[in-house]
Amino acid sequence: MSAVAVTGMGVVAPNGLGTEAYWKATLAAVSGIGRITRFDPERYPATLAGEVDLDPTDRLPGRLIPQTDHSTRLSLLAAEEAIRDAGIDAGELPDDQVGVVTASSAGGFEFGHRELDKLWRKGPEYVSAYQSFAWFYAVNTGQISIRHGLRGPSGVLVADQAGGLDAIAQARRLVRRGVSAVLTGAVDGSLCPWGWIAQSSGGRLSGAADPALAYRPFDAEADGYVPGEGGAILVLEEADGARARGAERVRGYVLGHAATFDRRPDSAAPDTGRGLRRAVELALDDSGLRPDDIDVVFADAAGTPALDRAEAAALTAVFGDRPVPVSAPKTMTGRMCAGAGPLDVVTALLAIESGQIPSAVHTSPAAHYGLNLIVGRPLTLAARTALIVARGFHGFNSAMVVGAAD
Repeated sequence: MSAVAVTGMGVVAPNGLGTEAYWKATLAAVSGIGRITRFDPERYPATLAGEVDLDPTDRLPGRLIPQTDHSTRLSLLAAEEAIRDAGIDAGELPDDQVGVVTASSAGGFEFGHRELDKLWRKGPEYVSAYQSFAWFYAVNTGQISIRHGLRGPSGVLVADQAGGLDAIAQARRLVRRGVSAVLTGAVDGSLCPWGWIAQSSGGRLSGAADPALAYRPFDAEADGYVPGEGGAILVLEEADGARARGAERVRGYVLGHAATFDRRPDSAAPDTGRGLRRAVELALDDSGLRPDDIDVVFADAAGTPALDRAEAAALTAVFGDRPVPVSAPKTMTGRMCAGAGPLDVVTALLAIESGQIPSAVHTSPAAHYGLNLIVGRPLTLAARTALIVARGFHGFNSAMVVGAAD
């Protein structure tokens, strides 16, 4: 079966706007987590987040500003960078041969919160007509498609943090079926009072006020995660087709993927990580690789003891006593829902490209997890393959294998 290549990447993250800025900050262990500034968080059980500071008037046409949510504006910027990085001229390709597949967990929550507030305070005549679509889960796919005139097979997936990897997998299927190129990935986040209440209700947010004491996955003192916003958009193409059109470079390959589901959330059975283990094993089978062929793992890194324990159990079951390096760069950005997996894919490809594997910050791995978590400084490693894992609320598991460019 034909190889599916990543030819373009675009990043928006709390510690860097653009791929180069993000990568530089990540290798320097610069965190983008701090006290929320978008609204006053004092009344809420958690006050920290990874925010992306953006003045959209400097980067997007004025007509788009009133009709888009903050997360959609970020996705448009990431898509622009990915297209530019891939060197694709959408006008030179048949418009029905370039698709867009993204993932989302919330849609334009901030836009929706603002318009509902207008409805409550002022009345229906003050609600924006753009509310009809700006809140929707598929809005990022739609706005990217419209802006670049892309009419190929498109869609959106909703599976919380696992959804970003699932979207890339769906894009890979489309390319294998003959679509010339697909923009894929996710930019997600809902850092507004409405979204904050939704995330707080899960009971998994860290209540720490000091960023250095919050979101410490695989740490004995872990007490929850910190939300973030952002993510990444990638361009996927069939490898030979990319070369034929004169692509300047291939950033890497999507080698394998699998998704599984855990038992119902209300099941009495404990989370043992068996579903995640199965996803990893199936992704390895799909890639044609064995556990010994994987050079580095990019962890889901939930930051709560039960979920960390389940992930560690899954990874140690797959890799045995082999101390495969484990990276958790999202400790610098927060968990970005659907945006986290695609950003980990980009980070993995950059790590393979540079030979530098990012470290986690603010965490001291507990020995009982049995993981070789990279902390302190980046690990110099001539990696060729990486495994990325992601888990979503209510039992979603996703695993993806990526590999080096030729």
